[in-house]
Amino acid sequence: MISEDTQSPDDNPSPRGSDASPASAPSTEQKREISRWVADGMGLSEIQKKINEDFGLVMTYMDVRFLVDDLDLTLVDEEEEVQPDDSQAENLGEPVPEDPVGGESSVQVELDTVTPPGAMASGTVVFSDGETKKWTLDQFGRLALSGGSEGYKPSEEDVVEFQKELDSALRGKGF
Repeated sequence: MISEDTQSPDDNPSPRGSDASPASAPSTEQKREISRWVADGMGLSEIQKKINEDFGLVMTYMDVRFLVDDLDLTLVDEEEEVQPDDSQAENLGEPVPEDPVGGESSVQVELDTVTPPGAMASGTVVFSDGETKKWTLDQFGRLALSGGSEGYKPSEEDVVEFQKELDSALRGKGF
């Protein structure tokens, strides 16, 4: 005999909306609201909290991510990258006044396309007096010069210029 207290899940109408199926899946109207939140620029964690607060549904972060993907919604990223770009522009602007000539550098730095084992980057440098050396930057940030005339030491100005050119070349390659 079946007790009157026992009901199937289909016998109880959902208090959150008539088309809400399982307790962890949002209804069509709730999905529209979630779409509005995404369009307003909310992040996944904010959406996850609002789904719990407003709809009483408990969803994991990954469930929310899949839901947003299933609804073909695109999250709006806040333009936080603008601030680093501004600071990079300021950093790039600082060396310009230090270059009194304003022309091409007397030191030329080239990066190798294939780096040797144990090196993060490598290449060649031609100093202002025409002397050519190979340089290597290891994973600890240590710079080594090799090759060329034995006992050769570049001038202090060339060393400073080499550091600037190397920094610029490495930044250009994403280091």
